[in-house]
Amino acid sequence: MRKYKLNDFKGGWVAGNFEPTIFKTNEFEVSVKSYKKGEYQDRHIHKEAEEVSIIIQGSAKMNGKIYKKNDIILIEKNEATDFMPLEDNTTTCVIKTPSVIGDKYFTDDTDLP
Repeated sequence: MRKYKLNDFKGGWVAGNFEPTIFKTNEFEVSVKSYKKGEYQDRHIHKEAEEVSIIIQGSAKMNGKIYKKNDIILIEKNEATDFMPLEDNTTTCVIKTPSVIGDKYFTDDTDLP
């Protein structure tokens, strides 16, 4: 059995095709991250991956909609989203598949889905 600390991983990303990682794979990525209120993540798309965001604690706004604890959001390929936590210690678990380095494209195009 091995022990790790979440803070040792960039952005809480603990599994995927990057370093450092606990589980190296091209199949998926997993992150667990806590945010401070207002830590905005710019609008972006993934051209190859789909992403599931689970609100573990707190609440967040994505694409103008508010999501709360236990909400699960599926973001499909080429679907634009942003992210803003509405409370301190808002915590998410994000699963992205497949794990593709560089598959994050920033956009300010509000016409995208």
